[in-house]
Amino acid sequence: MALTSQGTKKKVCYYYDGDVGNYYYGQGHPMKPHRIRMTHNLLLNYGLYRKMEIYRPHKASGEEMTKYHSDDYIKFLRSIRPDNMSEYSKQMQRCKFAQGGDEVSASSQGALNKQQTDIAINWAGGLHHAKKSEASGFCYVNDIVLAILELLKYHQRVLYIDIDIHHGDGVEEAFYTTDRVMTVSFHKYGEYFPGTGDLRDIGAGKGKYYAVNYPLRDGIDDESYEAIFKPIMAKVMEMYQPSAVVLQCGADSLSGDRLGCFNLTIKGHAKCVEYMKSFNLPLLMLGGGGYTIRNVARCWTYETAVALDTSIPNELPYNDYFEYFGPDFKLHISPSNMTNQNTNDYLEKIKQRLFENLRMLPHAPGVQMQAIPEDAVQEDSGDEDEDDPNKRISIRAHDKRIACEEEFSDSEDEGEGGRRNAASFKKVKRAKTEGDKEGEEKEKKGEEEAKGIYSFFSFSSHHTCHFVTLISFNILNQITVCNTELGLVVVVMVFFSYL
Repeated sequence: MALTSQGTKKKVCYYYDGDVGNYYYGQGHPMKPHRIRMTHNLLLNYGLYRKMEIYRPHKASGEEMTKYHSDDYIKFLRSIRPDNMSEYSKQMQRCKFAQGGDEVSASSQGALNKQQTDIAINWAGGLHHAKKSEASGFCYVNDIVLAILELLKYHQRVLYIDIDIHHGDGVEEAFYTTDRVMTVSFHKYGEYFPGTGDLRDIGAGKGKYYAVNYPLRDGIDDESYEAIFKPIMAKVMEMYQPSAVVLQCGADSLSGDRLGCFNLTIKGHAKCVEYMKSFNLPLLMLGGGGYTIRNVARCWTYETAVALDTSIPNELPYNDYFEYFGPDFKLHISPSNMTNQNTNDYLEKIKQRLFENLRMLPHAPGVQMQAIPEDAVQEDSGDEDEDDPNKRISIRAHDKRIACEEEFSDSEDEGEGGRRNAASFKKVKRAKTEGDKEGEEKEKKGEEEAKGIYSFFSFSSHHTCHFVTLISFNILNQITVCNTELGLVVVVMVFFSYL
């Protein structure tokens, strides 16, 4: 749990689906979803999972995606395959297909709307370039727009902030004519994708002055970025007074990015997260760009720690992708010696122009009262209609449920700072009651019977066997006392249904 400035506990929910790392854009393509898996593994080995609730996000259906995107476009994404691309030559002129493009996690805002959390994190989100009827900039479905539409059911005003090096054009376009969403983007401008985000792009109609764009030049560093971000956002918060904030944390604004040209360090980038968190409003943190994937994993791990108000050491813990972080194996990166082309005069001139625009805003626009529309993601949207303790639930439905606090607790090889030697681990002893002794004897008997099942599945891969082990012990721990043999039968049935 993180702490607010008032000292009350701040709850953080983290969303991750292991399937996202399997998506592949093609050989040589700079977008590598594998970076999400690297981030997840790094924050696990830092032990950050112990301080937040972890969820598997709901995957948006076609109906949910058409809350913003056109029906024809979503149908196209569902239909296109490598073997039928010739049938869609007209549409293919405008986007490059990647398998898995229609699977989007769009449920992170649900816990915020229900006031079940203070901060929701989904590093797989933040695909800010996708338009209503076309793909753009490696983005197929705009999860940000879908999330904001859900937030608007409960919040009068939502603030969207984009610190990706590229302009957040897809989100700005979606809300260009409304005063219920203010979009603020700090980005590289001038002969750079997507070519939008001019200082003079301020919105239209009811949305005039509700689009804020800060165009930047190459090489901006931590000091300059902080000098513009904090005063602009302070003025925005004063004038607009949002009740929820969405922060797109694109990591391509870091120094040394494969496609970027800024010179921010991870600490400088995370200053934006730290500042927006200080307003104590419901906060949705999303990923975005980032093409030097070792630095992306570093950045989003550190910003998860910032959200949790937790300090983590600069020395990286050993993890599944440890070799990616060589030769220094440190968390933080150093800025390069590139020239900062953003002079103080230039930055001050842009800042004053934006202040003038913000002064044109009517103070905290309201919205007419109306019935709250139905949520896109229902709280009980599982594979079963009711919670009957006598009914066996599916693996998918079980995984959707919040894990108990003990599920991610240390094993005998883990300690507070990550993994440690089993020799240094000491169990806490307590007096055993007669009931404990009787339960242990029955549990031991059940585990011995379960060994037969593990040997039966010895032909499986290491990961599959590990999965069976986890499932069987979870079930045995719950029902061994009642009937050990029933527990074994359930394990077998679950395994084959999983296959």
